[in-house]
Amino acid sequence: MRLVIVGLSGTTHLGGTFFKVAKNLNLDPQLINTDLAYQAPKWVKTFNWHFRGRYPSNLRGFSQEVIQHCRSFSPQWLLTTGIAPIDSQALGEIGAMGIKRLNFLTDDPWNQAHYAPWFFQALPYYDIVFSPRRGNIGDLLQAGCPRVEYLPFGYDEDLFYPPDSLNPSTPAADVVFAGGADRDRVPYMYALIQSGINLGLYGSYWEKYPQTKAYTRGQADVPTLRRVIKAAKISLCLVRRANRDGNCMRTFEVPAVGSCMLTEDTPEHREIFGQEGEAVVYFKSVTEMVEKTHWLLNHDQERQRLAQQAHLLITQGQNTYGDRLKAMLSI
Repeated sequence: MRLVIVGLSGTTHLGGTFFKVAKNLNLDPQLINTDLAYQAPKWVKTFNWHFRGRYPSNLRGFSQEVIQHCRSFSPQWLLTTGIAPIDSQALGEIGAMGIKRLNFLTDDPWNQAHYAPWFFQALPYYDIVFSPRRGNIGDLLQAGCPRVEYLPFGYDEDLFYPPDSLNPSTPAADVVFAGGADRDRVPYMYALIQSGINLGLYGSYWEKYPQTKAYTRGQADVPTLRRVIKAAKISLCLVRRANRDGNCMRTFEVPAVGSCMLTEDTPEHREIFGQEGEAVVYFKSVTEMVEKTHWLLNHDQERQRLAQQAHLLITQGQNTYGDRLKAMLSI
């Protein structure tokens, strides 16, 4: 069974992850790196990105390359990840070969940070679009997608697992958060700081805000993330509002590592983790987050129980990206 994957390669990118797990599932996969679609002189890339709706400068050429791969490789499936740079004409030709065209839509295409008009022209040519956010399903159907399925994020079991030991030099925070500094996230972090919490922030742009600058610890590679998540007393899980997320990658990665989660209350999170206190603690507001943080810090045994329950729930619940790939291909 053959599969062509179009996405970014590399350790943490889902294109590379799906390629790896496809091989583990004894499929015969090929990975085409989407970086090739953006190759052009710098000024051309800048113009296309800012003035043509994030237009890939080599969209037509890259699309033709994908067609050629499909023609010579004869896969059963084409799987693209995210806002994939393949045009509608190419998807139409690939469908005419009898190849099932699937997209795992990692970002909300209506988010202004990702909005790309050319991608909306291609969407109706996919046989199935898999969305990890229920908030997108109705919009995707209205945009012409013939079939849309909800499929949450997952985790890479080769990357996210409890570390064997913790380096004594690993900073042990009361609360750790790993993710980008979206403006609407700053009030959450500032409230924790104001309440005297020892906060560790990992990710991009926290240094841009005076409220959080002193607490940023920069970007972290995966081994560092495993250590700091495990060392922290609490791991904070916030979804991305601009993406209309109900779950996110950290939803699965944090419990896979084995940390106590304080989790933003969403219907998807409750579907995944159950009621309050079964495996995680939920919050709906900045005030509630601060109150529950202090409560958890004062209850060591409860934190340990929650961390263990969430870990077992996620790692024994078919939530790896191998499980997600099997789900997509079975449909």
